[in-house]
Amino acid sequence: MAVPYSILKDRQRLERADHPEHLALRVHRALSWLNRAEQSTDSDSRFIFLWIAFNAAYANEAGEIRMAEGRRFSEFLNQLVSQAVWQHYPNAIRILLDNKFVYQPFWDNLNKLPDSADWALQFERAKIASTSALGRRDTGKVLSIVFSRLYTLRNQLIHGGATWNSKTNRDQLRDGAHILEELVPAVIGIMMDNARANWGEACYPVSQ
Repeated sequence: MAVPYSILKDRQRLERADHPEHLALRVHRALSWLNRAEQSTDSDSRFIFLWIAFNAAYANEAGEIRMAEGRRFSEFLNQLVSQAVWQHYPNAIRILLDNKFVYQPFWDNLNKLPDSADWALQFERAKIASTSALGRRDTGKVLSIVFSRLYTLRNQLIHGGATWNSKTNRDQLRDGAHILEELVPAVIGIMMDNARANWGEACYPVSQ
């Protein structure tokens, strides 16, 4: 199961004096949002706070999600995150990838945007690709697809495209929150394990 906030926070307190400033800020912020997510009793809030925690840990200076450079480190990250993904939430991942309501081209077509008429064909192709990646346990490919779907779900919430505690999107919010509940603590732990890796400057650094 995921490492709880309290365990990660105790570790951070012991190690933070040796962390580079940019990493210390990332981890401090991410843990604060993870703590808030653990206190949430509804899927909407839990998902939003977990997404902020992930972004706080992993986003680059422009607020975009980035991966650390270097093949050996990427393989190490991939291995550890693989354990979180495949041991605990493979079914949640499969269900999420099979859900058209977190597939952005579906909404593009609904809004009559250009080049979206063949969304159903694209969706079927994406399902085939994701099924193949799941079968191979290609974690990098699977997570890339998963986060594109989670980002659509994030947009629905943050941009007011959903009702709080709505009955229409419970499945994807539940599964999305479950996946992030496992991945976010794993990512924070990996970052502290590799404090000297080049994580880059945190977005919106503390300034006087």
